Amino acid sequence: MIKADERQLLHKYLLLELAVKSLQVDYNKLEQFKMKIVFLPLMDSLLKELRQEYFDLKGQLFKRRIRVVGWKRVDDYFSDVQVATAGNDVILRYANQALKTQVEKLIVSYVKK
Repeated sequence: MIKADERQLLHKYLLLELAVKSLQVDYNKLEQFKMKIVFLPLMDSLLKELRQEYFDLKGQLFKRRIRVVGWKRVDDYFSDVQVATAGNDVILRYANQALKTQVEKLIVSYVKK
């Protein structure tokens, strides 16, 4: 069973994981820009900050004996995340569009810092 505070940590961890993956895909496209000299340092800095928080949260979850086993896309609208805890495995269902929106908001919040 996952407590409410652990669920919040896990949720932020999942958002950070998705944000890092999305930005890594976008990074490859940035390398094609004529003005890449402007954008790549900004992207590097953003990725570094997101990765640092991602690994910090991963460590916190590890201390609580919680880890993400895997993602499974259910259909176009939902994805399941399998989470292993000290007691048992839990499957959490997320709406894909909601995750996308939350990841976008998270990235924007880091850019505005």
